[in-house]
Amino acid sequence: MKRAIQLLLLTLIIISSTPQHTHANNEELSQEEIFKGRMELYQKMETVTQVPWYYLAAADTYERGLRRAQRDRPREEGLISIYYEPEVWAGPINPNKEDTDPLSISLFNGVGLDGNGDGIASLSDDEDVLYTFANYLEQYGFDEEDFRIALWDYYQREQSVSIIHGHATVYEHFGNLDLDDHAFPIPLNHNYSYKNTWGDRRGWGGRRIHEGTDIFAGYNVPVRATAYGKVEVKGWNMYGGWRIGIRDLDNIYHYYAHLSGFEKGIEEGSIVSPGDVIGYCGSSGYGKPGTQGKFPPHLHYGMYRDNGYTEWSFDPFPSLKSWERKAYQDRKKKK
Repeated sequence: MKRAIQLLLLTLIIISSTPQHTHANNEELSQEEIFKGRMELYQKMETVTQVPWYYLAAADTYERGLRRAQRDRPREEGLISIYYEPEVWAGPINPNKEDTDPLSISLFNGVGLDGNGDGIASLSDDEDVLYTFANYLEQYGFDEEDFRIALWDYYQREQSVSIIHGHATVYEHFGNLDLDDHAFPIPLNHNYSYKNTWGDRRGWGGRRIHEGTDIFAGYNVPVRATAYGKVEVKGWNMYGGWRIGIRDLDNIYHYYAHLSGFEKGIEEGSIVSPGDVIGYCGSSGYGKPGTQGKFPPHLHYGMYRDNGYTEWSFDPFPSLKSWERKAYQDRKKKK
């Protein structure tokens, strides 16, 4: 009896000393605290389930992007963005869609699990949500192919699998979460000019709109990555000529076109940081491979957002102006 009481007290101490990452604290935390709290959660679930932390971070980051792209999804209030419909969490035939009892949730074939030992499986508890997802991945195994299969079964979309796998590769490469910096694609010490050309009409190859911003600069001016990410595409496109496509951690695809060539070592699958040179400004495109000179040299820069169903272009001009302004401010501080 005495031993049982001691075990009970020990359990209560562990539960009370474990940080409870509920959805109420997100707006009260600094960015540094948010990254720290997320990493603690990822690493804790890695210890519990053996699922690598960067797999969990990648899926959570992907879902954070979906919350920003899908109007019918609420914004996350806590640290974790993985989303479950209440009827999926509690069970499709559960009369109580807000059920937090792990036993009754299980009886109604719900997915919700208790992730911190408090006897409650709550959609408003970050640990419960992350543990539920980690437990799902754990059932498939722990290597890269197991991860891909689990994601395919979960999302039923190859693009989603590819994006999350890319995020995992980036997180594993850098070993941290603080990867939100950006860079202007043209070095400030070169002459360049641009204006907002997104949505303008284009005629070559059929009537279409301009899905980007043209930044005019001389031949072979360096073109830089604007964000942390993974190179998804490299090669020739009859419209964009020599082009590179990079996916960042907001699920955004960055498209760099009309290049004169690529930086040595940049290949599909390469991991890049903001400011890394990836290629050089040119006038390639509008024809068969190698076509050059049909227009003045410039970088066509486009941004495309993925919402879990499809991908669409949006105006990159505001982002470019913001990154350019920040670059000038940083340069001024160094003087």
